[in-house]
Amino acid sequence: MSQILQAIRGMNDILPDEAELWEQFEEQVRDWLRAYGYRPIRMPMVEPTPLFARAIGEVTDIVEKEMYSFTNSLNGEQLTLRPEGTASCVRAVLQSNLLYDGPKRLWYLGPMFRHERPQKGRYRQFHQVGVEALGFPGPDVDAEQIVMCARLWDDLGLTGIRLEINSLGHPDERARHRAELIAYLSKFGGQLDADAQRRLHTNPLRILDTKNPHMQEIVEGAPKLMDFLGEESLKHFEGVQALLRDAGIPSRINPRLVRGLDYYNLTVFEWMTDELGAQGTVCAGGRYDGLVSQLGGKPAPACGFAMGIERLLALWRDQGNKHTAPVPDVYVVHQGERAAGLAFRAAERLRDAGFAVHFHCGGGSFKSQMKKADASGALLAAIVGDDEAAANQVSLKPLRDQAEQRRIDFDELADAVGAWLYEWDDDDGSL
Repeated sequence: MSQILQAIRGMNDILPDEAELWEQFEEQVRDWLRAYGYRPIRMPMVEPTPLFARAIGEVTDIVEKEMYSFTNSLNGEQLTLRPEGTASCVRAVLQSNLLYDGPKRLWYLGPMFRHERPQKGRYRQFHQVGVEALGFPGPDVDAEQIVMCARLWDDLGLTGIRLEINSLGHPDERARHRAELIAYLSKFGGQLDADAQRRLHTNPLRILDTKNPHMQEIVEGAPKLMDFLGEESLKHFEGVQALLRDAGIPSRINPRLVRGLDYYNLTVFEWMTDELGAQGTVCAGGRYDGLVSQLGGKPAPACGFAMGIERLLALWRDQGNKHTAPVPDVYVVHQGERAAGLAFRAAERLRDAGFAVHFHCGGGSFKSQMKKADASGALLAAIVGDDEAAANQVSLKPLRDQAEQRRIDFDELADAVGAWLYEWDDDDGSL
C-alpha cells in the first residue's frame, strides 16, 4: 500500500466543520463591507515578480526571503505567488483604468503566500481580507477604515483588540529622519544584530521594529520620525486622531510602528491582541499615496488595510464562538426500487419549495436509516416504503418530539412540511 501524500508544510486543509465557520465569518464580512460601500475585486494568485519588488521594496524581508518565486519554463518570465494583495489590486486598477470616473472603494478575499516558519496564526499559505480606498486624499478615509474595523470587532463579539497608530510622514521627511537614524545607529557598530547591520544603509526604518530584546535600549534612544514631520503631515495625523476621538475609538501612538512594506506614508495602524501569543497583529494597514504612480499610473492617493482570517478565527473561537453544523429540515428515508424513485422526486419537490433536504444514499434497513435521520438533526423524516409508493404518498415523522406520524399525498407534501415546520417555529421548538 503506497504512503498517503501529505499537504505542503504551512499550507493547511480547511475541513468541513472549520470551512463552515469560515463561511459564517465571510458572510458577516461581506455584509459589513457592503454597508461601507466597498465593492469586490478578484485578482490572480500569480503576478510578475517585478510588481512586488517595485511595490513592496527590494530590501524588505518579504522580497528578500519570503516570496515564492519561479521562472515560467515556457517563456522565462519571472513569476511570484502573491505575498500580499495591495500591489495586485493597484495593478488591476491601473490596467483596467478603474479610476477614470473617480475614486473607488474595493475589497478582496483570498490566499497569500510567504515562505515563513509555520506557527500558530502564521502559515505559508494564509488568507486575508483586503480593503483598499483609492483616490481619497483626506484623513477622513483613514479614520473611516479604522472605525469600520472597530465595527467588525463589535459585530463578531471580539474583545481585547487594541489600536496602535503612527504617522510615517512624506518621503522627504522620512529622508531627513533616515539620515539622522543611520548616523545614530552607526555609533553602535558591533552592538547591532545581523539584521540591523544588513538594513542599516538600505532600510534603517525597519530596525525600529526589531523584536530582539538586546536591541531595545538602542532603539528606544533613536531619533523619532514624528520629530521630523512637517505641518501638512502633522495636520493630517491630527485630523485622523480627532475623528477617532469623535467616534470613541481609543488608540495609542506607537512611534516604532513602521510596517514592513516600503509603500506606506502618513497614517499607519495596527489592531493587536495579547491572546494569540507572538502573532498578535490581526489587522494592519495605512496610507500609500505614492504606490499608484510608483506602479506607472497617474498619481492618486490611497489607503487600505488587510486582516488575517486565520488569526481572527482563532481569536473568535478562543472567545467562545461555537460552530454549529447546519442541519437539514427533512431527511428522506426509503426502501425498495419503486419507493426510491418516489423518494427522489419528493426530495427534489421539497428543495423546489426552499427546504434543506438530505436524501439517504447507500441503502440500508429502515432502522439504520432512521438512526442516521435522527443523527442528522433534521426536524422531520420523510419516509417512503412500498405502501407509500403504491399510494403515491409520503409519511412524515417528527424527529424532535412525540407527535404522530402522518401520511401525506405527494402533491401536498411541500405544503404539509411548511405547515409542520411553521408550527415548530411558532411554538419555539415544540410541536
